[in-house]
Amino acid sequence: MSAENRAGWHIGVIGGSGLAGGIDLDNAQDIDVASGFGEPSGAVRTGKLEGVRFTFLARHGAGHSIPPADVNYRANIDVLKRSGVTDILALSAIGSLQEELEPGQFVAVDQLIDRTQGRQNSFFGPGLVGHVSLADPICPRLSALAAAAAGKAGAKVHEGGCYLAIQGPQFSTRAESRMYRVWGADVIGMTAMPEARLAREAELPYALLGMVTDWDSWREEDAGVEASQVLEVMKANAVLARDTVRAFAASLPENRKASPIDHALDHAILTERGAWSHELVARLSAVAGRVLEP
Repeated sequence: MSAENRAGWHIGVIGGSGLAGGIDLDNAQDIDVASGFGEPSGAVRTGKLEGVRFTFLARHGAGHSIPPADVNYRANIDVLKRSGVTDILALSAIGSLQEELEPGQFVAVDQLIDRTQGRQNSFFGPGLVGHVSLADPICPRLSALAAAAAGKAGAKVHEGGCYLAIQGPQFSTRAESRMYRVWGADVIGMTAMPEARLAREAELPYALLGMVTDWDSWREEDAGVEASQVLEVMKANAVLARDTVRAFAASLPENRKASPIDHALDHAILTERGAWSHELVARLSAVAGRVLEP
């Protein structure tokens, strides 16, 4: 299908552990995009895939140099929005909290629990207060397309699952891991929050395809999680992940229909216009410019 027939789509892909090398894009260009929220994890790489515009950003930077708690999630989402991205597909390494979710398999998560601390989790603040709905943080349309693409690429995929985001950088204790299972969490990771929160504030539909690398720490018969174990599984799945992104690109409908998330800020701003912070309005020109224009 030609580029002219893939109207409206511009997919942002955020790659985590094991996918720092990026995805295969036609006519790729690396571009440094400035953000009013500080330095992003690195330059974005933009190009075409199956006739669709894609822009890739390595979440942890070149050489995996940025730990989860130090990723500038606000700048990352901001530069993707400034690049013209319409939707975000996040790829992440995850641990399993359920017996049926085995290492090497993929999970298209549909819910999130946030146990991170101290991360900048909103674009809004004093002088411009905004509250978005986050009841359903994952875009069902995008998630279904991603799950189907992973299956087409040859992965064993589970549709749906609750992702629990921990602060890290340490992995869980056994007691914590067992507690998270009681809470109803299915998988665990360190990066989906505040990434998903910020994507919603930026009116960007967000889906997360997690690649299971380990059993976390809840199984008595297993040793605890080791980083080397995570990387080994991720490297084995890197080709599968890239094939999934290509299948995802090929599966996108000819025309991108509007999503309710495109207008998540319609009723979110509570601060009266006369009290708006001019400095914050300027920083939010990409994220919220649609609703902040005079």
